[in-house]
Order: sequence, then C-alpha cells, then structure tokens
Amino acid sequence: MGCVVGEQRTALISGAGVGGPTLAYWLARYGFRVTVVERAREPRSSGNPVDVKGPAVGIARRMGVLPRLREAATGNTGVTFVDANGRRTGRLDMRAVQRPGEIELPRGDLAAILFEAGREQAEFVFDDSIASLGQDERGVEVAFESGTARRFDLVIGADGLHSVTRRLTFGTGLVHHMGLYVATMPLGGGPGQGSRDILLHNVPGKAVAVCPVPGGEGAFFLYRAPAEPGFDHRDTGLHKRMLARAFAGVSWRAPELLERVGSAADLYFDSVSRVALPRWWQGRVALLGDAASCASLFGDGSTLAMAGAYTLAGELAASPDDPRAAFQRYESGHRRLADPKQRGVRLAAGLLVPATRHGILARNLALRMWPAVSAITGHLRPSPSP
Repeated sequence: MGCVVGEQRTALISGAGVGGPTLAYWLARYGFRVTVVERAREPRSSGNPVDVKGPAVGIARRMGVLPRLREAATGNTGVTFVDANGRRTGRLDMRAVQRPGEIELPRGDLAAILFEAGREQAEFVFDDSIASLGQDERGVEVAFESGTARRFDLVIGADGLHSVTRRLTFGTGLVHHMGLYVATMPLGGGPGQGSRDILLHNVPGKAVAVCPVPGGEGAFFLYRAPAEPGFDHRDTGLHKRMLARAFAGVSWRAPELLERVGSAADLYFDSVSRVALPRWWQGRVALLGDAASCASLFGDGSTLAMAGAYTLAGELAASPDDPRAAFQRYESGHRRLADPKQRGVRLAAGLLVPATRHGILARNLALRMWPAVSAITGHLRPSPSP
C-alpha cells in the first residue's frame, strides 16, 4: 500500500503505546521524518492482557515482531469462574473462540516490542507532552510542556482515552463513561495454579480475577459504578480508595489482593469509556486508536490500533500532498472495523461482570452449554488470511 514520499514530510505522533510506535514504524518506512512524544518517563509496563488478532497478526509479521510476540504470549487457555470457596462454577474455553495465529500477551510487553521496532525508525521523546496546537494550510505549530516548540507537517494523536490531542483539537465532552471501572496490577512470583486458566470470581456487579502472565501472575478488578465525581485518571491514591470501597466484603482472594493494592507501585486503573466523534480528523491533525474510537477493555483496542496505524500510514504515503484526503480514506475504511467493536461492549460486560445474582447464575448455566456450541461453531469459523 502507498508509495515512498518524495519530499520528506514531518509527522508528530502523540503517544508511545500500541498505535503510536506502529504508525511511527510504517510512516518512517514510507519516507516520513517521525517524532513520537510520550508523557510517561518510559514505556508503561502495566495493563491487562490484550489480543493481537485478525489484521494485526499480518501487520506484526510484516514488521518482523511476530516471533517476539509469540514468546511473550500468556499461554492462557481459558477463564474458569469460581465461587467464594474457589470451586468451579463454569468455564470459557479461550481456544474455542480464538482463531489460529491469534496471540494474547500483556499490554506492556506488546507496547515494549512495538517501541523497539519503531525506535530505530523514529525519534522518541519521553517525559513531555503537547501543550498547544496551532495549524494553518501548510503545517502545525506545536508547543510542548517542556517549553520547546516545533513545526510539523502533520500531527497524529495516538494518546489514548484521555487524549490531549483530541481535547486541543475537538474540545471536551466526547468521552462517555459506560458504568464500569477496571484495574490491573502485577503480582509477581510464579503461577500459583496448575493450569493456564484465568480464575475469576463474581458477585453482583463485580469481578476479581487472578491471571497467569509470563513470569508470574496479575490481578484484575472490574466493577459496575456510576461516574465518580472529580475522577482523575492520574490520581493513584483515589484509585486505591475506590477499589477498597468497591470490593469491601467480597470474599475469595479479594481481601488478599486489596492488601496488595494498598502498597502497589504499578497499579493501572481507569473508567471503561466510549469515545464518540463524528469525525476523526481536522485539517492536518488526526486521531488514531483509543483517542478516536475507544471502547476500552472489551473493544480489541490493540488490534484496532495496529490495523488503524497501518492503514493511516499507507493512505498518507499515497497522498503526501493531500493529508485531508488521506485522513478521509483512512477513517472511512477503519470505521468498518472499529464501529462494531464499540457496539459490542455491553454484551461483553454482561459476560464478565453480570449485574445481578440471577445474571451470574444464567451466565454459568450458559457456559455449561458452551462446549457443544463451540464445537459446532469452531468448524464453521474461517481461518485468518496469511
């Protein structure tokens, strides 16, 4: 896709998560001079396991990182639902719903592998962020929080749910809380169970899980709650208090894990939210991944970010002198992948965190029927294209 750019164009990418380094890699391959700015001091190591599947598998193969992704795979085989005493109440076989070649791995590992692939192609600037944007017909003036200023031909916001690029370009009020909060943290140590299943315990409106990950285990919390007044996604103290309040009185391993939360240095916590934008670009500024179309936690966000980055890079290479046309084609094509994922969030939430005791029982009953259903649908599911 695309062609090599004749006159070298400059591009600033905000965000060094999944979409940002992928886009940096491909834009540089197409001849752009790329800078990536990231607010964090270093690539983030935490986050829940994510999937690389569908189009992202082929993109990873073309980037030469597929073997490293397979090495970092969690190897998880399913989700075992347990009661307060740890007895199994149902199981979801992940191998029955995954296509051959798909990979689950920790988000931090995926981001680190993509960063390593992109750092040889682009300039990465950590511990800084965009402070203001001012664009004209020929480019974008960018002021950074560090006090420096630079001019670029294009700016791409790949800076996630709380995108500063989106706020500066499109304003506020575009992120909608979906009634859930999620938290993850590493536990370290060796896996404490014989299988590679995730163990998940539910009470109405809440889920707590222990997940095998390479080199140990991770904890996962998910609960239903209205939007917290004054919620700040950077306030770790607030996050710990919210978790302690939400899971007080929950049994199984929740008390032990809450104790670990109190002293955790690497806790990820955020609202499960949906970003709704009528258009993903304005002038010479465009959005990618969760910044444009977040359906966080359940929306295959990493796969969508990689696929969107590849599409966007190709369109910009095909029309280096007309970024607006490139942005329009990118959005038109990529929305066909992203929109259905956003619509599926509530269904996925109903599976992992039923709101009522009756809902938990109904889910567990449905899972007892799952082997027969998956055996049939597994034969009907096509293999992914190479």
